[in-house]
Amino acid sequence: MAVAPKPGTSGFWGNTLARRYTYFTIGLIIFSIVVGLLEAAGIIGSQGIGYLFLILTLGMYATIGIMSRTKRLDEYYVAGRSVPAIANGMATGADWMSAASFLSMAGTLWLIGYDGLAYIMGWTGGYVLLALLFAPYLRKFGQYTIPDFVGARYEGNAARVVASVAAIIVSFTYVTAQVSGVGLIMSRLVGVAYWQGVILGLLGGLVCSFLGGMKAVTWTQVAQYIILIIAYLIPVTMIALEFTGVPIPQLMYGEALQEVVQLEQEKIGPDTNYVQPFTTPLSNAQAVSTAEQMGLPAPEPKTETGWLGTPWNFLALMFCLMVGTAGLPHVLIRFYTVPGVKAARRSVGYSLFFIFLLYFTAPAYASFSRWEILQNVVGQPITTIEERGDQFTTVLGDNGQPLPWVQPFVTTGLLTIEDINSDSILQYEELRISGDLIVLSTPEIAGLPYTVAALVAAGGLAAALSTADGLLVVIASAVAHDVYFRTLRPKASLQSRIFVGKAMILVGAACAALAALPRLALIAQMVAWAFSLAAASFFPILLLGIFWKRANGPGAIAGIIGGLSVTIFYMVMNYINPSFNVLGISHLGAGVFGLTVNFLLTIILSLRTPAPSMEIQRLVESLRRPDKTSTENDLLQDVQGQT
Repeated sequence: MAVAPKPGTSGFWGNTLARRYTYFTIGLIIFSIVVGLLEAAGIIGSQGIGYLFLILTLGMYATIGIMSRTKRLDEYYVAGRSVPAIANGMATGADWMSAASFLSMAGTLWLIGYDGLAYIMGWTGGYVLLALLFAPYLRKFGQYTIPDFVGARYEGNAARVVASVAAIIVSFTYVTAQVSGVGLIMSRLVGVAYWQGVILGLLGGLVCSFLGGMKAVTWTQVAQYIILIIAYLIPVTMIALEFTGVPIPQLMYGEALQEVVQLEQEKIGPDTNYVQPFTTPLSNAQAVSTAEQMGLPAPEPKTETGWLGTPWNFLALMFCLMVGTAGLPHVLIRFYTVPGVKAARRSVGYSLFFIFLLYFTAPAYASFSRWEILQNVVGQPITTIEERGDQFTTVLGDNGQPLPWVQPFVTTGLLTIEDINSDSILQYEELRISGDLIVLSTPEIAGLPYTVAALVAAGGLAAALSTADGLLVVIASAVAHDVYFRTLRPKASLQSRIFVGKAMILVGAACAALAALPRLALIAQMVAWAFSLAAASFFPILLLGIFWKRANGPGAIAGIIGGLSVTIFYMVMNYINPSFNVLGISHLGAGVFGLTVNFLLTIILSLRTPAPSMEIQRLVESLRRPDKTSTENDLLQDVQGQT
């Protein structure tokens, strides 16, 4: 179904591959319509619908993985360097728009309002940096991984190994967040326990990365982008049409926000601050909750409000997300998969467009969801009922019957309803819903057919698995290629290198599943940790490595280690105790401190130690030139071969 096009074909939309993805898109739409009609006729229930969408999506991914299986090293690590720019843009969009973008970004906006815009501005702005600073230069360099670039540019295996460890830390943090999303989605889609959902979802996704590496992951991600963008746009478009009469939520976002502000004044009080900036306090509530889940001594609950009204935390988070984008290994290696420098630049442009479609919609999704809940849920009667031996508080509809969506989401542990003032009427503060649940729950809360809710869950699963697959390939390549082959066994056979890579994919997935069980934070927050770590480790050495000839190996090694150490220390301390902070910056923006330390250490040690060799300095000069002469080609090959 999905095979890489041969170099030199007439573009993505002019070949058989594009037609097959077009047929897949049409088939997905027809399938959803048919399932919706079966639901309307009462022929199939919610659980059956969930399994149908699960079988369709995982079956599709497994089919692509099997058909894209390969034993060629360049296909396993960089998809044969033959991916057309527009296809790479779609794959990068899916790789980039993880469970954090699909599930948690709108949910974060729903919870904290204006302050959540830091995620949209930071993640989107980061792609501009990526296009300007890194993408074409890294593609011109070639090779397979980011540690490959570090090892060649900074002359030695020591720098390569340190960069490999950093890539594993960043990618593992990121993939843990995706696994959390997989568990949440599967538990809602087919009604299994969270931990069972983690295992079931990962098994389906592993087929792609395990059999075909980056080749299979790339072509799977194109299909996953199609699923996730359709799934994200349909429910919010339907709600916008119902509330405003205009099926363009991005244009009706302002009206929705006005209604939200008015409803908050009526139902919450005049002191609400949803649209006001810089109103989110620092808290260790998540650390307390996680400790209690794991049976560990919980820290004393604390909330730090001394820095409310100041922009420093907002700016620090936005900055970390922006420069972290430009330093993420699993995004950067996507530009190794295209045929050349020109295609790398074009694929960044396509990526921005495909990402824009979702990011431009997320604030509207949050606003319409909040409008729906404030207008049709808050203020409704509530009562305690018993179901399957468990008691829980539920919301009653206009017909006096319990709303059907409450119980399934209560069982996830991410929704609680408590009649605090004992008046049997739901107040806003009595509804506690996790930001990770907003996108999944909104279709059902709005009374849309369950087919739409299942499609949204399938889209969220596509977003989580697409990113997870890319991250697992990064972890595998860091161990199998950069540590095992480049450092420990330079004469290792092709078969042994691919075997080690596949083994590390399994190990990485298993470790991520274990790390995801405690749910350390919201998905978007865990992803923000990964971006802070990427900002503190890779961004400085890549930027200096491309634009400053004097940067050398000792400086880069010290910079990565120092940047990561400072960032992790600040993260842990602030996560446990919010009173530990600088300018009110939370653990989510800790990367600003690590990045500063990285730059200082790299520059100072580079100036105090011998300059790089003339070959490396010539390499840096050649990387920055848009044209590539035969002499420069030879130089790149010589330097890469030596390292």
